[in-house]
Amino acid sequence: MTFRMPPEWAPHERTWMAWPGPNPTFTNDEELAEARAAWAAVARAVRRFEPVTMVHGPGQGDTARELLGPDVDLVERELDDAWMRDVGPTFVTDGQGGLAAVDWVFNGWGAQEWARWEHDSKVARHVADLAGTPVLSSPLVNEGGAIHVDGQGTVLLTDTVQLGPGRNAGWTREQVEAEIHAKLGTTKAIWLPHGLTGDYGRYGTRGHVDIVAAFARPGTVVVHSQRDPRHPDYARSQTYLEILRGQTDAKGRRLEVVEVPAPTVLKDDNGDWVDYSYINHYLCNGGVVLCSFGDPNDELAAGVFRRLFPERTVTLVDARTIFAGGGGIHCITQQQPKI
Repeated sequence: MTFRMPPEWAPHERTWMAWPGPNPTFTNDEELAEARAAWAAVARAVRRFEPVTMVHGPGQGDTARELLGPDVDLVERELDDAWMRDVGPTFVTDGQGGLAAVDWVFNGWGAQEWARWEHDSKVARHVADLAGTPVLSSPLVNEGGAIHVDGQGTVLLTDTVQLGPGRNAGWTREQVEAEIHAKLGTTKAIWLPHGLTGDYGRYGTRGHVDIVAAFARPGTVVVHSQRDPRHPDYARSQTYLEILRGQTDAKGRRLEVVEVPAPTVLKDDNGDWVDYSYINHYLCNGGVVLCSFGDPNDELAAGVFRRLFPERTVTLVDARTIFAGGGGIHCITQQQPKI
């Protein structure tokens, strides 16, 4: 039986999320409270369009319910962190009414020294069980934020994730592609050499593709475009654009590349280069939930997505707190396709 990962714009049954709890990512009660408010804002925005299930740690249900309201489903399971895109399963379908959940190996984004994953490494199976779907186990260390598909055979990957020494040491590019294709039903991988500069900081993922580039529809990819030469991502953006403009997809179509200007802010309050990116959006039934940063380019980016998705409602949600923890809106959501 052949499974494939549907594109994010295909209809969803629901969205899965994980509730922030005390852990190294949120270093004090104030940061944890801010994170919970940010996660709740995303959950409520998604809930306008489709059901949402929030997995929370033991004893945290009352706090979650207070912030989320009555319309979000709550489930208690052990958690280490709150990045459902990465610790949850990648759902795939067989085209005949069957659904399965790919369980990648999760090791704390390359076994980073601050990360814990005793519980998060089991979340994909918990979610699969809750969704009533069989599990497809993979030996590949991988996360949901490290892949993006067009639903027609093409997948985006980055060298520093799937081929990084902290994840799949000893694997060849060909071996990685074979496993990715086997689990996602893809036939062509487009590799980018790295992620954004800020994604290699303390809480970074070491190069997730979902803040760099994403398919908007078959044959069309949106790409992070840093236009300020003072930011090191200026050169990286030029690299991504050059690579993607020279690529064809699995169907042989030359890719249409849509540049999405980066926010104007260059550094965070600590003086570190930011990896703020509008690419890290989430498509849900009838909606686009888009990162905002209190930035002049927020509405510019919203306009780009409104043109790409005229049939969807674009909702801006402030993502600065989420990015401070190492990700964005796409990183904390995971879609379950509708069968």
